[in-house]
Amino acid sequence: MRTGLSVTLEKVTFRYGETAFFLDAGFEPGAVTAVMGPSGSGKTTLLNLVAGFEDPGSGRVLIGGEDMAGRAPAERPVSMIFQENNLFGHLTVAMNVGLGRSPSLKLDMRDREAVTAAIARVGLAGKEKRLPRELSGGERQRVAIARVLVRERPVLLLDEPFAALGPALRADMLGLIGELHAERAMTVLFVTHHPEDARRIAQNVVFLSDGRVESSGKAADFFGNSAPRAFRDYVGGTSPAR
Repeated sequence: MRTGLSVTLEKVTFRYGETAFFLDAGFEPGAVTAVMGPSGSGKTTLLNLVAGFEDPGSGRVLIGGEDMAGRAPAERPVSMIFQENNLFGHLTVAMNVGLGRSPSLKLDMRDREAVTAAIARVGLAGKEKRLPRELSGGERQRVAIARVLVRERPVLLLDEPFAALGPALRADMLGLIGELHAERAMTVLFVTHHPEDARRIAQNVVFLSDGRVESSGKAADFFGNSAPRAFRDYVGGTSPAR
């Protein structure tokens, strides 16, 4: 079993236009943490700082105890899945997955075997030569997940990748992520607006509000009687609107 790495945002500041963020949080290695909060609270910003798509104004981003300052996204031990899945329409399933192994698609036999195995693992065996437009929404997300598998990075960032899917497909994707986490013990930071999704696969919750970490802790506490007041107000007994 592979093991995930700890992720720490140590007194990180960031400014986007007139909006200021202060993010101070730690993420347990090998655990799934749901990152929740109202729109504009900083959830995607937090992921972008970890991935290296944004740089802190001050403070440090640590992965496995190492400062990521100056390290480009491709150099970080991180993979990220977006809502739009970021597939290339002119490339086949196998080629889109192969990009996770080599951006130039110069794949040796071991790489090709890894691509084939990852495609089979996400339930798309036999569809290697199809183009993204020939796949359903759920299948396209499976391709994105397969690409993550061949990258073999210890930290996985999920920015609401299943938000556009219907309830049944979203449940299938969450089940797949849960299975892969059990197999590989990756550290997973999972942005979601759906409390039921967080309840299903997360061990921990980090709740953001107004650009800050309002509270954090075990998911069982957030969805139990000891839930923080701000989180209870946010959830309101129903799934908040996206």
